[in-house]
Amino acid sequence: MPKEYRTIQEVSGPLMLVRGVTDVAYDELGEVELASGERRRCKVLEINGGDALVQLFENASGINLESSKVRFLGRSMELAVSEQMLSRVFDGLGRPIDGGAEILPEFRRDVNGQPMNPAARAYPQEFIQTGVSAIDGLNTLVRGQKLPIFSGSGLPHAKLAAQIARQAQVTGTSEPFAVVFVAMGITFEESNDFIESFRESGAIERAVMFINLANDPAVERIATPRMGLTAAEYLAFDKGMHVLVIMTDITNYADALREVSAARKEVPGRRGYPGYLYTDLASLYERAGRLQGKTGSITMIPILTMPEDDKTHPIPDLTGYITEGQIILSRDLYRKGLRPPVDVLPSLSRLKDKGIGAGKTREDHANTMNQLFAAYARGKNAKELMTVLGEAALSDIDILYAKFADAFESEYVDQGYTANRTIKDTLELGWKLLRMLPKSELKRVKDEFIAKYY
Repeated sequence: MPKEYRTIQEVSGPLMLVRGVTDVAYDELGEVELASGERRRCKVLEINGGDALVQLFENASGINLESSKVRFLGRSMELAVSEQMLSRVFDGLGRPIDGGAEILPEFRRDVNGQPMNPAARAYPQEFIQTGVSAIDGLNTLVRGQKLPIFSGSGLPHAKLAAQIARQAQVTGTSEPFAVVFVAMGITFEESNDFIESFRESGAIERAVMFINLANDPAVERIATPRMGLTAAEYLAFDKGMHVLVIMTDITNYADALREVSAARKEVPGRRGYPGYLYTDLASLYERAGRLQGKTGSITMIPILTMPEDDKTHPIPDLTGYITEGQIILSRDLYRKGLRPPVDVLPSLSRLKDKGIGAGKTREDHANTMNQLFAAYARGKNAKELMTVLGEAALSDIDILYAKFADAFESEYVDQGYTANRTIKDTLELGWKLLRMLPKSELKRVKDEFIAKYY
């Protein structure tokens, strides 16, 4: 039976100081029992001799220093895992919120996970089809990769996330595929949209959803992605599934981290975020990957809104260091009416060349990808020149490239949020656009592929 303490010294916002504790450890879970019998959960943030600084998951209202008592549970936060989690919706602390029964656990797992031994990692190399041409064709996602989406406030990253979650699959295999969807600090309306979108498309059958709402406590938001990743590790490495983890919005997570850090009176770093933001984000992102000797894998798409669309803000800046590329959504393309507004030129998948080619996508994929990038870049330059100098100042070939850039945006990038294109559809569409240019301009495509596909 856990020992009870009636020595609450002070309550300040979400923090509580308990004196005279023994055998209590950092990150240990606790329970506060009010005089009314109501129980609230808490977590140890700091131990100093016999003093424990505790963070409450719920609010502090109604806690009476005289009559309330605290008991520490001797374990850190855990998640009950089982295959019954598939098709279920949980809150940020892993409690079912879909009206279904409690999970009968196969195991209880510490949500902080086990660090992955770098020597045991297998290299990401199999192609994952998202059904979105701007990703599959040009910034390919590979199994075991971490590929974030950098968005801005008001841009439709939520619709793109739901589309990828519905459509993603490992092609050419019958291996089981699951999606773990983690939402942090979103509104009730957004949460409802995600759940309905999953239910309507049937994707909920292979999905586990963790939803933390904007009005939930900040400390719960810090636990939510760890809950999702613990479920993903169980499905991937215990059950041999290929798991795609989509986390939105990392900015809300980092803001919660800043709030807790400020409450603890820690010395702030850049823009008020704690100095350990980099290592904290890495402790989430680095849980993705593949392990030698295990069939399953965890592929991760973290989504973050860049404050003021600033790529140099600490959250996108540090995320870019830890992950293998980024998909960038553009406000200009969004204003033009492109859906999804993926800006392919500054976007990058550092592992794309590992997941494409013969036997994975198609032998001409790398060549067509390079040619489309080059032609689109030249077309955008031609359009800028046209704006400054007028169309008369451009050569015939530059006018052709400008037309190519418009067609590329309207046909290749703009596909809406319901179209699910196979990789063959995407490659054929790429060739259709390249046929706008004379063969002599296709300098990045081998002659054999021009003969076969042009």
